[in-house]
Amino acid sequence: MARFSALDDWLAWQEQFHPRPIDLGLERVADVLARLDKQPEKIPTITVAGTNGKGSCVAFLEAIYHAQGYKVGAYTSPHILRYNERIRIDGIPVNSEDICAAFERIDAVRGDTSLSYFEFGTLAALDIFSRASVDVRILEVGLGGRLDAVNIIDADVALVTTISIDHVDWLGHTVDAIGREKAGIFRQGSPAVVGDYQVPGSLFQVAQEKQTQVLQLGNVFDYQKHLQSWDWSSNTLELTSLPLPALQGDHQFRNASAVIMAVTCLQSLLPVSQAAICQGLQRVNLPGRFQLVADDPQILLDVGHNPQAVQTLLEHLQTHFPQVRIHAVFAMMKDKDIPSVLSLMKQRVAEWYLAPLKNPRAANDELLSGYFQQQGIKNVNHGYVDFAEAFNAARRHVRPGDLILIFGSFFLVSEYLSQFASR
Repeated sequence: MARFSALDDWLAWQEQFHPRPIDLGLERVADVLARLDKQPEKIPTITVAGTNGKGSCVAFLEAIYHAQGYKVGAYTSPHILRYNERIRIDGIPVNSEDICAAFERIDAVRGDTSLSYFEFGTLAALDIFSRASVDVRILEVGLGGRLDAVNIIDADVALVTTISIDHVDWLGHTVDAIGREKAGIFRQGSPAVVGDYQVPGSLFQVAQEKQTQVLQLGNVFDYQKHLQSWDWSSNTLELTSLPLPALQGDHQFRNASAVIMAVTCLQSLLPVSQAAICQGLQRVNLPGRFQLVADDPQILLDVGHNPQAVQTLLEHLQTHFPQVRIHAVFAMMKDKDIPSVLSLMKQRVAEWYLAPLKNPRAANDELLSGYFQQQGIKNVNHGYVDFAEAFNAARRHVRPGDLILIFGSFFLVSEYLSQFASR
């Protein structure tokens, strides 16, 4: 008999079941997968790791393979509104009944093995994709790479987006240490696509140790932007007059370029036409990234939560909202580099509104106020009971032409979309 019948009940139990919410390591989850799927079918797989850009790359890959007519399974985290968003087939979140059935199967075979919330989700995604006979799996690493549950799968192509400082408590305090963790998804004989011009040497050291071919942006492939199109080229292929990516921001050209390289690597297994690539670039959709959701007042959402992501956000603001007065509704997790984020944004934001989040990892008013004082930022409004009160305070203070920017956390963007997006 099933432990629970409702998805919310399963998730609430998983959050309390395992002694540690983050428990990196592959042995337990690999053991349960072997019991769950005794005769696994080989499914072409792209695993995506990196500090920023993972969600964008997964979305591009989904859109391109779907445009070609393949059945595409995608696993990402975290979700913004509903858990089901994490497990998608052909861009559509899997229904709660199928996820519950997967959890039931996992629970039945795990025996005494304890699994974390993320490990349950990873196994559920793999089980659902296998039963649905998808043509290709796109798996987003949750944290790091080497010891992340997703890494129990040997990827046909590894894609690493960018590498910068984040999650230092688990991945290390230097980009070299973090690069080594991200490169843990590399496999001998399978290509590794790197979607950044500058990456730490540790990435190449791991590639050499594993005998993995590295295909890096600026070395093996690159792109050139034009006013209304762009070109992509590698050592063996050239694609010209590509449509501009539907996702906003100059960094999306790097992400799209890395994705095209990954797709090219799998052409013998999964042929894709230039027409499908063009269609995917135009149809891709990803909530929460430079998402402009309203005009009166203008409201921009961004889930960026580390200095590299916020630097990209700042560049987007300078390009698209150069003279606009900005009201920032802000929250971050206390384990993030909050001082660096504030240092980047303090000259650009006119008014700050600190939004409390119902999350034990969230920085509270007292902690955030201390960081604002250290940065010499004085135009800070706080003391609100919840996100809605902070957001409504910002709305009361905007003048015509101003922008409300909601940024700093997935959880913050989720609060807006769940409470205000449909109004």
